Amino acid sequence: MSPTFESYVAPARRHPQIWRLVLGLVVIIAVYILWMAGMGVILWLNTGTDALEARLARIGRGGDPLSLLLLLLTFGGLALGAVLAARLLHGRGAGSLFGRAPVVLRDFALGVGILGGLAVLTGLPMLWMTDLDPGVPLRLWLNFLPFMLLALLLQTGAEELVFRGYLQQQLAARFTSPLVWMVLPSVLFGLVHYAPAEMGANTWHVVLATGVFGLVAADLTARSGSIGLAWGLHFANNVFAILIVTAGGALDGMALTRLPYGPDDVEIMRPLIYADIALIIVAWALCRLALRAR
Repeated sequence: MSPTFESYVAPARRHPQIWRLVLGLVVIIAVYILWMAGMGVILWLNTGTDALEARLARIGRGGDPLSLLLLLLTFGGLALGAVLAARLLHGRGAGSLFGRAPVVLRDFALGVGILGGLAVLTGLPMLWMTDLDPGVPLRLWLNFLPFMLLALLLQTGAEELVFRGYLQQQLAARFTSPLVWMVLPSVLFGLVHYAPAEMGANTWHVVLATGVFGLVAADLTARSGSIGLAWGLHFANNVFAILIVTAGGALDGMALTRLPYGPDDVEIMRPLIYADIALIIVAWALCRLALRAR
């Protein structure tokens, strides 16, 4: 391990036992479920029993701005679970999951800038040549935008805390091989995006794409000593995919534009999935160059 990554992993070495990691994952899942249950109770108190089931289904789909916002807020339980697992089972604070604050902020901005710039240079011109369907009205989009950006910060940050923070750190504290601490969290990250109901025949291709992103994020975390770069790339990717243009079918309630086909379309969507993989790899290479130049 590089000295930078060793410093990032050091807090996890105090209690590196595998049983603590397994129990920590149980804590994360339990807190996540309890958080969602609490949100469900609040919804029930506001909507009543008759309307609750329909409302929950709409939230699960993210089919309108408010529903999508509530769906993203459920990730607060994931972040809280990671913080509690680190504190209760490993005796370390929330800050150790992020890395040093100045590094996190600097690298987050770098990740957003690199992937955001690539998306503007490559993605938007391609979409300009595509017949897009209109999404939410611009005024409604602008009204929800500040809240949605904060919710996306929470959602992407929560996933990075769990996969590149807690899980990668604790595995690296116990195992020296990157095949364990880099590959295993990335495989799990890909598998949690397994959604055959929405993705159809493209499901495993989407899992592959998210797994590749996981590997990129894990490598950049190891080389930078914080989740900042991974978080920035993740945030920029989700802003583009959720707020700018979406294939529809799920998480499409806040997009300005929609592609005229669903995420399960093989002929059109599969090449786009692999174009997205290529974009992530280019972003990774640019991030590596930026790190090397420091």
